[in-house]
Amino acid sequence: MKHAALAIRSFGPIFLLLFALQFISMGAMEMSGPFWPIQIETLSTSESVFSLASIGVYVCPMIGISLTSAFWGRMGDRYGNRLMMVRALAGLAVTQLFVAFAQDVWTILALRFLQGAFAGYIAPAQAYGVQITGGRDRAGLFAWLQVATNVGSLGGAFFGGLILDAASFSDINLTAGAVCALCALVAWATLPVPSSRAAPVAAAQAQTQKSVPAKDPSVTGLLWLIGLLLASRMVLQVPFSLYMTQVFGARHWMAGLSYGLLAVGFVIGAPLWAQLLKGGPRTMVLGWMIVISASCALVSTFAGLTTSIVLFAVMYLIWGALLGGTTPILLALISAATPADRQGSVLGLAQTCQQVASIAGIAAGVGATQFLGLEAAFPLVSTLYIVSLFLALALWLKSRKTFEEEVYS
Repeated sequence: MKHAALAIRSFGPIFLLLFALQFISMGAMEMSGPFWPIQIETLSTSESVFSLASIGVYVCPMIGISLTSAFWGRMGDRYGNRLMMVRALAGLAVTQLFVAFAQDVWTILALRFLQGAFAGYIAPAQAYGVQITGGRDRAGLFAWLQVATNVGSLGGAFFGGLILDAASFSDINLTAGAVCALCALVAWATLPVPSSRAAPVAAAQAQTQKSVPAKDPSVTGLLWLIGLLLASRMVLQVPFSLYMTQVFGARHWMAGLSYGLLAVGFVIGAPLWAQLLKGGPRTMVLGWMIVISASCALVSTFAGLTTSIVLFAVMYLIWGALLGGTTPILLALISAATPADRQGSVLGLAQTCQQVASIAGIAAGVGATQFLGLEAAFPLVSTLYIVSLFLALALWLKSRKTFEEEVYS
């Protein structure tokens, strides 16, 4: 814990505030996350409406984010990422308050879509973090921001359960809306406009990288790799609880604990991966992506084959730790290959790709389990990780080849 606090403080006091805002606001938004099926079931008029709406309540915000993140990223480059953070938090607050009073599933789905469309907080927060740190240790920066999101999500789900036990589902959303509104006010009042002194350094670094593009892997390829890795994980988003109850006969608390271990593993692994790969050449980073993809394929295969719930939980913890070395590290590569004045745009585009990949993974998981049964879930996950492995290998070979050509030319 002491090491973690020192690592976070090394980015400076402004980042501590940024970390806290992400932790609190994302936790507030996740307070209702595990309990939406309960509310949707209460308001649904038929089983078919419940089946559709219980998936849509999670997918609609993703669709909204995927359609608008790139746009908000461009607005951040033009008007400032700090302003986009405040706008996103205000958007979350307003839509969450409207959701609290919605008593119709279709109204809720529409508001959840608007929630994603008007929010988009994570990408400007990442771009702002790059600005305030001058582009220093991007992998560590993105890793710790992702840690804030994951820890906030775990804590938010717990406090949401406490509120639901003591009050109502509407009170969860009212509380979340109030917290996001408070975060918006704090961000507006305390986050400084980034100093322009760090911009020339970051811009010069980006321009240097642009002048030798052969040394940089394709940003498009990296976005595809992020998408494949994320889609692989999201396959189990919907069928997970059914798998736990039908295969292991697990009680709900055990299913929830096992699912949460993925986030716990990520929180443990992300800072360690960032430290391991800090300052490493891109060929080395891509080489580790090959190792991580292969390891995820093996772990998910073992998880799908085991009949021991304890071993399954251990596999989920290891899987989460491996995932800590994926998205933050790859986002750091993309950010480093992008000029300083386009950080918001490229990170917004990356956020769009992540949401599209999440939707694709969820759809693939639901389709596979409905047509082939729950036993098809983990083989599909493993197959997608093998595809990720080959893509990472192709990017590594391309990066290594172009690097050697420049060295010997």
